[in-house]
Amino acid sequence: MLFSDRRGAGRALASALSSFASSDVVTVGLPRGGVPVAFEVAQELHTPLDVVVVRKLGVPNHPELAMGAVGEGSARVVNDDVVRMARVSPDALDAVERRERDEVARRAKEFRGDRPRAPLDGRTVIVVDDGIATGSTARVACMLVRAQGAARVVLAAPVAPAGIETLLRPEADDVVCLLTPGDFSAVGQFYLDFSQVADAEVTRLLQRASEHGGGSGI
Repeated sequence: MLFSDRRGAGRALASALSSFASSDVVTVGLPRGGVPVAFEVAQELHTPLDVVVVRKLGVPNHPELAMGAVGEGSARVVNDDVVRMARVSPDALDAVERRERDEVARRAKEFRGDRPRAPLDGRTVIVVDDGIATGSTARVACMLVRAQGAARVVLAAPVAPAGIETLLRPEADDVVCLLTPGDFSAVGQFYLDFSQVADAEVTRLLQRASEHGGGSGI
């Protein structure tokens, strides 16, 4: 099965999430690619839409290799095995974390503008991405919304590797994935159109959701 694009994947994902629709639900997307998916989920389920900003901690000189991730507030996941294998010193890890935390703050401000963060206290929060690879970023996102008061955390994505539910269960109360193939190698292989999402598109979708009665602060 191939998804046409992120918007199409979002509509398909929304159908699988229909049982979660209620006035106590907030949908949050992982920027950038998760936001077009989350926008469709929020539209179909009639929920507010916000972002949950998380950044990968890349190994110095090999930034494509994730040694963890951080998000707004104090949310943090570190893969100690990768840190040891790559021989990353505590000072080097701290330097990467400081840089990525600055980027988290910058992006959150850019995406939301002057709108406040959507209140999550006591609510069900659906955390949406366009796909899950290692799960590091998704874990931090779930930890983050839990720390912000979410009573129930639902992690949702169109595609993820087989067995990902077991990895993510400690942080997510429910995991909803449309596809969990055994031959998973990259999220993009399951999309006909997996072109990059611009920051401006994330901002536009959040603004549009806000204008239609959802969005941050509702």
